[in-house]
Amino acid sequence: MFKFSFSFCLLSTSLVSFLCCTTEPVSTLDEGPSPAKTPEEELTSFQIEPGLKIQLVAAEPMVQDPVVINFDADGRLWVVEMRGFMTTIDGEDEDEPNGRISVLEDTDGDGQMDKSTIYLDSLIMPRALALLDGGALVAENEALWLTEDLDGDLRAETKTLIDPDYAGSALPEHSGNGLWRGIDNWYYNAKSRFRYRLTDGEWLRDSTEFRGQWGISHDDKGRLYYNYNWSQLHADLVPPDYLSRNKNHIPTTGIDHGLTVDRRIYPIRANPAINRGYIPGTLDEDGRLREFTSACSPFYYRGSALPSAFYGNVFVCEPSGNLVKRNVVEENQLQLNAHDPHPGKEFLASTDERFRPVYITSGPDGALYIADMYRGLVQHGKYITPYLKEQTLERKLVLPVHRGRIWRIVPEEWKPEKPIRLSEASSKKLITYLSYPDGWYRDMAQRLLIERDDPKLQPLLTALAAEGDQPLGRLHALWTLEGMELLDPGLLMDLLTDPDPLISSTALRLLEPLAARDKQLQNRLGEKLLQISEHASVELILQMALSGEVLSASTSHPLLAGIAERYGESPLIRDAVLSSLEDQEFRFLQALWKSPQWKSQEAAKEIFLEMLTTAVIRKREPGELTALLNMLDVDAKSFGWREKALLTSISIQGKQTKMEPVMLTSAPKVLNRINQGDSSNFVILASLFEWPGHVAAIQLMKKKSILNEDEQQQFALGRQHYLTTCAGCHGTDGAGLNRFAPPLAGSEWVLGEEKRLALIVLHGMEGPLEVGGKIYDTPDILPVMPAHSTMDDAAIASIMTYIRNEWGNAAGAVSRSLVGKTRLTSQGRVMPWKVDELNQYVQETEAQTGQ
Repeated sequence: MFKFSFSFCLLSTSLVSFLCCTTEPVSTLDEGPSPAKTPEEELTSFQIEPGLKIQLVAAEPMVQDPVVINFDADGRLWVVEMRGFMTTIDGEDEDEPNGRISVLEDTDGDGQMDKSTIYLDSLIMPRALALLDGGALVAENEALWLTEDLDGDLRAETKTLIDPDYAGSALPEHSGNGLWRGIDNWYYNAKSRFRYRLTDGEWLRDSTEFRGQWGISHDDKGRLYYNYNWSQLHADLVPPDYLSRNKNHIPTTGIDHGLTVDRRIYPIRANPAINRGYIPGTLDEDGRLREFTSACSPFYYRGSALPSAFYGNVFVCEPSGNLVKRNVVEENQLQLNAHDPHPGKEFLASTDERFRPVYITSGPDGALYIADMYRGLVQHGKYITPYLKEQTLERKLVLPVHRGRIWRIVPEEWKPEKPIRLSEASSKKLITYLSYPDGWYRDMAQRLLIERDDPKLQPLLTALAAEGDQPLGRLHALWTLEGMELLDPGLLMDLLTDPDPLISSTALRLLEPLAARDKQLQNRLGEKLLQISEHASVELILQMALSGEVLSASTSHPLLAGIAERYGESPLIRDAVLSSLEDQEFRFLQALWKSPQWKSQEAAKEIFLEMLTTAVIRKREPGELTALLNMLDVDAKSFGWREKALLTSISIQGKQTKMEPVMLTSAPKVLNRINQGDSSNFVILASLFEWPGHVAAIQLMKKKSILNEDEQQQFALGRQHYLTTCAGCHGTDGAGLNRFAPPLAGSEWVLGEEKRLALIVLHGMEGPLEVGGKIYDTPDILPVMPAHSTMDDAAIASIMTYIRNEWGNAAGAVSRSLVGKTRLTSQGRVMPWKVDELNQYVQETEAQTGQ
């Protein structure tokens, strides 16, 4: 889940005065007790971006321990209250049914909630909510429930179990959450591999990629955004479930893309009550947290109340630092990146240690709303360090509990307006809201229209999709038709040539299930894509690569080959093409082998051929593997870059001793040649295959390798990550590339101390540096190696294990735990290392730990 702290004070329900604050208070560095403040007092603690103000919307006792907030179609605010979270230092009340879901209303239109109705109570640790017609999906007590309000009194009368295994874990920090309705009409979750959808009156659960930790949202195009407590902003570059289709291929791009390596935060008060505050570098000289440790609830703002510069920004909560970060997202064709527009000063920060923002949303007024759990202790008891426990008790941060505030951020001159009751709007009126400037209205109108399920609306929705003035309105019309099962294949075929890439790529995506059921439509679609692929936008090209799977091989292979040849420099498109080729990889490889376009050597082509070969090996079909080996049966003069790519892949996969040998009908001729000229490759290949009279030399392979079975698998996975992340600068052979990066083969930086290498990968490195007795500096190499801190510990460990044991290197494996510990102990490092600085840091930390 998230990591935060709570503590609250009582607010009389008669308080309806409009509170706002635009001041910039002086920072306090006091590390003594941090007593709870009233909402009025807390309001004076905020620093906010110029031109904006923060207003109180609701506070205790009306709302307590808010962790999720959502607006319904009529502007009422629903609040998930996790009242069982850490009410004592040991979290003794977690199993008590004291959680609830409340519905707040502003009955007099002054902008502040003055009425509360308990929709559902007696809940055990509720954590997610999705509003539906006549009820809500609710996640609590580790399960997913359908709750229904049968008489319209805002109180649930029924509670039906949908999925008993929704959460996946009883620990709050590692349990599924979100229930975010995507533009594709599926409900997605963070810290989860599940998504849900209502189809023909039945709730379906489907597997999907694992995403994030706490909170999830989407942008205008429907791309999902999420994060981890250590990495503030990730997103999907492709629609869900595409890249994970091919069991023979492990993608390394597209899903879980880190938008920024910038982890810096700028609190305006000391933050001593941090779980790892004892680690040098976690806090600066003033006791302030240096970087994210509890990033959560990334919210892509699509509202209309804030100035236009804020539209499309992603706001991220950092409850441990008492602040909210603003990220400006930039799109460059297929890539997304983000940056802090005002380094050194946060969008919102507080001098109140108990300000704990944990969830962000927007509503029908277009404003930005923040759920403030308002408490001193926010770390779950399972993970509290002795340091934090001592801090919390000594500074009296456990109590009070059951406080909570909801804040609204708006322009200084903003005035509240009475919300429109969309539930009472006609269906024709709802269709107009699909094109509304505010994303909340577009999403809500889409949901309501699908729930009404009126087939007579098809002509109006079709007209909007085909001829609408606003691309986003057309997009929502298409997905509304999809949700109502009213899509017209003819409309979608026409939209394939739409000048807007968002519309054309969406039309292709929506055609897939229709073409899968209709052979004639499938053939028409294939012919159309071949006709338009040469001049298509890169966004449509990506979708073609993803959609190729639905076409016949006779059509998809020429299409995908052309895409791989023209766009192979893009790791994302390489992965997309592979995702559409499950069990067809070898046939596709043979076609490329014969193609004139694949004769000339290019790094991207070499990488793609190796990826194809790896998929063929993972499939493990004896006939294909025999033919693959025969492709290597050429004389020495003909053994070129393509053969080398195949041999490299076979060799790397063959090093996995956990892989059962493949039985061949006869001995491949190429093994005789390799046996004579390259004994190491022969041992590897001989361990991968068996044939009559030959038993795989697995034991010999084990003796030659310093890696155990698990480490060999890690090594093979590391090659895949290396090709995507590192080969562009260091080369596929680790020899380095001129004007990019120095060699890794034989490098003392690679073969040396593991922790030092982990620090380089995590934080980056700045030249000049010496490798093998040669000084490398600009312009011979790039000035800075970028940080890779958005990659998880396992991926970084696999890359390190690979480069330390390839190209003649033999330095052993690197564990995931080492990377994780290094990440923790180097918290606060936000700049690339320089050589002297890095070496000094390693020496000092070794001296401190006695290692």
